[in-house]
Amino acid sequence: MNKKKIWLLIGGLLLLDQVVKIWIKTHFLLDESVTVFPNWFFIRFIENPGAAFGFELGGSYGKLILSIFRIVAIVALGFYIRYLYKKKAPVGVVVGIILIFAGAIGNVIDSAFYGLLFSESTFTEVATFLPEGGGYAGFLHGKVVDMLFFPLFEGTYPSWFPWVGGEEFLFFSPIFNFADSYITIGVVYLLIFQRKFFK
Repeated sequence: MNKKKIWLLIGGLLLLDQVVKIWIKTHFLLDESVTVFPNWFFIRFIENPGAAFGFELGGSYGKLILSIFRIVAIVALGFYIRYLYKKKAPVGVVVGIILIFAGAIGNVIDSAFYGLLFSESTFTEVATFLPEGGGYAGFLHGKVVDMLFFPLFEGTYPSWFPWVGGEEFLFFSPIFNFADSYITIGVVYLLIFQRKFFK
């Protein structure tokens, strides 16, 4: 895989992620939902102050630590992609790492810049780009835009099930974005199809 294709793939993945996020951020109220396919696929806008799929570290320091960790991971992955390119690694390995790399960059862009560039999204007001009074948060303290929601099925745990017997559940409940899906697909793909290379 040559350098041009590597950069095109990274750029294309980031463009898709950011275009969708910016459109959602500037057109949806917080927690607004649109049905794509009834009962199993919705566009539902939420903002995530933490990690992928809604996980978060507490407080502003937790957010800062998470953002710094992501930046360090991105730098390391960038050097690793360069290493793979020089070693002429299989295309599949490079693509898998690129997916993880692009996903990490996509979410760091939100964390680093969305707080500076947008007003706060609320349940009654759609966010605006470059608001007069400034953004809703400082550098590296922005929230990640999530919108993909797949509540595939719901049910009740059997009464004999430990700790949660009789309680209702929803699968799959996390709301995520394209960057999250890049990371997940990249990791799963590498684990399933590229294990030999890492051995």
